Amino acid sequence: MKLLRVGAPGEERPTVRTDDGRLLDLSSVASDIDGAFLAEDGVDRARAAVAAGGLPELDADGLRVGAPVARPGKIVCAGLNYRDHAAETGAPIPPRPVVFMKDPGTVVGPYDEVLIPRGSVKTDWEVELAVVIGRRARYLDGPAAARAVIAGYAVSHDVSEREFQLEYSPQWDLGKSCETFNPLGPWLVTADEVGDPQNLGLHLSVNGVKRQDGHTGDMIFPVDHIVAYLSQYMVLEPGDVINTGTPAGVALGLPGTPYLRSGDTVELSVDGLGSQRQTFGQA
Repeated sequence: MKLLRVGAPGEERPTVRTDDGRLLDLSSVASDIDGAFLAEDGVDRARAAVAAGGLPELDADGLRVGAPVARPGKIVCAGLNYRDHAAETGAPIPPRPVVFMKDPGTVVGPYDEVLIPRGSVKTDWEVELAVVIGRRARYLDGPAAARAVIAGYAVSHDVSEREFQLEYSPQWDLGKSCETFNPLGPWLVTADEVGDPQNLGLHLSVNGVKRQDGHTGDMIFPVDHIVAYLSQYMVLEPGDVINTGTPAGVALGLPGTPYLRSGDTVELSVDGLGSQRQTFGQA
């Protein structure tokens, strides 16, 4: 099932997208798609409501698509998690997942404007597979237990400012947490529909030029490992988002480092999870 939220910022309503592309209003089933919805078996309730029929259909024309999950409690990220991306940045293959946090306030809709921060000269793109947690998780015992707490997956754009990230602090947060730096969506696709998360292509282009064309099978640490690993060090709550890393092709690793400028357009997608498109503006 594909869940999404549509409407103006702060006024989004929960919605389901049917296999034939119709949008059905879930407002009678849930007030929002958030941690409480996921923790209280909201996905099953939504699925039952769709099967029963009678949900009102929405006219998609002119409707803004918001992030498919209301502001998460936290965004946890795995850095340098593709071998080709580690190589292009000159970093060694990490023996353990490289973990950092991203401000949950960075989350915006998949087609919203993204703002280049004031003073930025190195704003960069990163297409990623996002994992959305559906059950409270602590000290998970291996991959099978990790799979059981995953509600679904979404396209994530982990926008980064490399000067802020790598030159201004020994930690990465400054370059990862600027406003609008995490477009998410368009859909939260439930785990049962996605199947194997290690069998998905990731794609990104800038102004029509293909920059990233990777595959989740090339992750150093697969999704199940990342979720189980993180649960040893923090409690994962329903609605939390995990960004699982990006393949090669970021501006940082390209000849001439063609960082983003105001007016640039980025399009990105993950197989089966939909696509995003953002035009960059100036903060």
